Amino acid sequence: MGTPEVISARSPRVAAARRLARRNFRGKERRFLAEGPQAVREAAGHRGSDGEPTLTELFATTDAAERYADIVEAARASGARVHLADADVLADVSQTVTPQGLIGVCRFLDAPFEEILAAKPKLVAVLAHVRDPGNAGTVLRCADAAGADAVVLTDASVDLYNPKSVRASAGSLFHLPVTVGVPVEQAVRGLRDAGVRILAADGAGTDDLDDELDAGTMGGPTAWVFGNEAWGLPEETRALADAVVRVPIHGRAESLNLATAAAVCLYASARAQRPRRTG
Repeated sequence: MGTPEVISARSPRVAAARRLARRNFRGKERRFLAEGPQAVREAAGHRGSDGEPTLTELFATTDAAERYADIVEAARASGARVHLADADVLADVSQTVTPQGLIGVCRFLDAPFEEILAAKPKLVAVLAHVRDPGNAGTVLRCADAAGADAVVLTDASVDLYNPKSVRASAGSLFHLPVTVGVPVEQAVRGLRDAGVRILAADGAGTDDLDDELDAGTMGGPTAWVFGNEAWGLPEETRALADAVVRVPIHGRAESLNLATAAAVCLYASARAQRPRRTG
C-alpha cells in the first residue's frame, strides 16, 4: 500500500497536530489526538455515525511502526494518512511524559443526544459536574466495562477530547456512544421521558445502594448521575433525580473516589439488569 511519508518538525501537518492540544483548536477543527497503541488501535477500527473513518492521520516513529506494524497497517487500511517521524517530533506533539511512538489525529465522534435516546438505553452514565479530565476518562472506561449503552457529558463537565480524558479512557472512548454539552436538566428530562430511572450518586444520599439492590428496584433502565469528586452534586441537580443514592462504606475509609464509586454503581445496575440464572 505504499511507503509511509517521512515528515519533519517543520511540516504544517505537525504544527496542525500540535495545536490540537488546545481546546479552541480542537473545537474549530473538530479533531483530537489519540496517543499510544491501545487508543490508536481502537481509533483505526472506529467509524462515525456517518460511516466515515474516525482516524484521519497517524504519526509514528520508525521503531513504533515496526513494533506495532499491525496497528499501522490497520490505520492505513482505514484510509488514514501515515507519517514517519523522529522521536523528538512526536515528543513535541505528545501530551505525555513518555510518548509511546504513535499519535493519531481523529475526527470528533460524539453523537447527538437524540440518537442516544432513540436507541432506548438501559444503562447510562451522566457526568454532570465532572471537571477533572482524568476522572472523566476513567468513568467512561468504567461505563464501557460495565456494559453501559451510553455516556453523557453535560455542559458543566470537562472537555471529552482533553488529552488526559482520552488517555484515561484507555480506548473506551471508541466503544460506546458519547454525547457532550447537554444541560443537565435536558439530559435528565430526556432520559426520564425515554423511560429511564434517574439515580444521583452522592456520598450524602438518603438511599443506600445495598438497600436499593435488596429491594429489587434497580432492574429497569437506569441513568447514574455523577458529580465533582471534591464537592459532589449541587442540590439543584440532586433534586432532579428519582433517588439520591450513596455507596455504603463498610470499612473505615472516609470516602471513595469518583471512578471507584462510579464503577460500583454501574456494576450494581448491570448485575441487577441481568436475567437471573436458573438450574
